Amino acid sequence: MKVDILIVGAGFAGCTLAERVATELNKKVLLVEKRNHIAGNSYDYYNEEGILVQKYGPHIFHTNLQNVWDYLSRFTKWNGYVHRVIASVNGKEVYFPINLSTMEVLYNRKFTSETLEAYFQQQRVKLDEIRNSRDVVVSQIGEELYELFIKNYTKKQWGVYPDELDPQVTKRIPVRFNRDTRYFADTYQGIPMYGFTRMFESMIDNKNIHILLNTDYKEVVTSVKFDKLIYTGPIDYYFDYMHGKLEYRSLDFKFETLNMEKYQNAAVVNFPNDFDYTRITEFKQLYLQRHNKTTICYEFPKAEGDPYYPIPRHECREKYQKYKAEADKLNSVYFIGRLAQYKYLNMDQVVDEALNLFKTIT
Repeated sequence: MKVDILIVGAGFAGCTLAERVATELNKKVLLVEKRNHIAGNSYDYYNEEGILVQKYGPHIFHTNLQNVWDYLSRFTKWNGYVHRVIASVNGKEVYFPINLSTMEVLYNRKFTSETLEAYFQQQRVKLDEIRNSRDVVVSQIGEELYELFIKNYTKKQWGVYPDELDPQVTKRIPVRFNRDTRYFADTYQGIPMYGFTRMFESMIDNKNIHILLNTDYKEVVTSVKFDKLIYTGPIDYYFDYMHGKLEYRSLDFKFETLNMEKYQNAAVVNFPNDFDYTRITEFKQLYLQRHNKTTICYEFPKAEGDPYYPIPRHECREKYQKYKAEADKLNSVYFIGRLAQYKYLNMDQVVDEALNLFKTIT
């Protein structure tokens, strides 16, 4: 078999590049996917009850990048969903990230932007140096809120406490001095109106794209002739673990369909301190779907299993740099995406990097 480009992985990076190469360059693409479906971790499907669910936990698209939004909007309409997250702490349900409404419910008192800023000034721990994720949080909001919202959630999510993780982990968590209860403040956000999988199907609906599912690329790479290889899988697997395995956190998902129209007060409810799971997702609220039943999903982080989150620790990055040095030696092989770059990337960042990579390989 002869193609112009072999692409490993049918997630955001792989499908974006496949679409661009096939459409703009009119070249042949072989898209090889190890799983039995496209769309990567944003894969969604209708379950037995006819409820649209996401197999790998909640994915909500959000971006400030108009070029990315405009690109994906060629393949889908958006449902207008705005993501709001509730955290269950001290027996109360409060919005997260922390904002004026959160603090008023938590402490049963009124706050203004000014009084909240003054409160945090009193609570903040003054540090000479930010060394880890704990330091980031306590230097912003103090010990008490760190204990309520961050410490134990992080331990469940990563298997270690925040003082053992790089600062970048909690730098993503904003604190708001207004009543904006949205989880994301991005200009564009929502979920594809008919689901992520349908959007991906539209992206790769091209006579120049041939896809192989349930296929490890190593099983076919020697029998396919190609000019360039784009790899979106785990970089350590590509190099046969020559520098050792990279560490990831994985997830287990437990689904339940309930005989009720609505289970909880937000699509996602976090449980920082209670239970073994980190959060519960109710998918109908994400998709704005009407149904007399509802499906929820409990999310359990774990050490072993499918790779989801690169571990944000210094020693892990050092090992990755050894693999990156190997990758840099290769010609006509391109590594892109969360697994290939061993880096936490949002969906829009992956699409943006894929669009940029397309420009360099043409």
